Amino acid sequence: DIFIYIIVSIMDSVRILKTEMSVTNIDDVAKNLVFKNKISVAICNANTLVRCYKDKELNNTINSFDIRCPDGFPVAKASKILYKNNQKRVDGYKLFLQTIERGLSNNVSHYFFGNTEEIVLKMVETIKTKYPNVNIKGFTCPPNLSYEELSDDKYIYDINTKNPDILWVSLGFPKQEKFINLIKKNNSMNINMVGVGAVFEWVAGTKIKAPEWLANIGLEWLIRLIQEPKRLFRRYLVDNFLFIIYFIKQYIRN
Repeated sequence: DIFIYIIVSIMDSVRILKTEMSVTNIDDVAKNLVFKNKISVAICNANTLVRCYKDKELNNTINSFDIRCPDGFPVAKASKILYKNNQKRVDGYKLFLQTIERGLSNNVSHYFFGNTEEIVLKMVETIKTKYPNVNIKGFTCPPNLSYEELSDDKYIYDINTKNPDILWVSLGFPKQEKFINLIKKNNSMNINMVGVGAVFEWVAGTKIKAPEWLANIGLEWLIRLIQEPKRLFRRYLVDNFLFIIYFIKQYIRN
């Protein structure tokens, strides 16, 4: 296709709570990741926006990313209600797999940072089974340190050396976004970076991904809560409620 290299510009955005969310879709984000460089992508759900609502510094960090994907059903629905833009979920799991698939013909290279070696090895095996020609440059599974410590040369030396096209980061929110932001500021790597949270575990099969029909009615969080009640209780039962309250305030104000 003669127009294949005419890639969409970095997207328009709309404000939801206090965060500038991109108006986009999975295909457009995947195209940008495959054909452009030095792009940072944040995958945002209701918890992201509530935390950003209460934390100005974190909000500034997320807003500094080139693309802020409305991953969660509540975020996409809020965008659609407030701005009549027919926004759909930009699911991080689907984006991950679609970007890998789209990049095959261009030999786009990938590097994985974060999570455990057991999970990453299972994920790599799954990816190579699904996409035998995938170009994986390497991975690093660092110890559980702060994002400042993880940005030290000894942890990112291998990334610098292998110079992948896309760096996928699985450190959990907001550590992965703060890590990416620090790398952007302090490093001249000419690569794209995406924070993907639990995607490594879903691809590896070590955690269950909610079926699409459940995600599309806003109940994906329930499957995650059942699997990790202690860790995710506050995120889903408190922050999701706060998101609704903050959204109603914005809707009335608008």
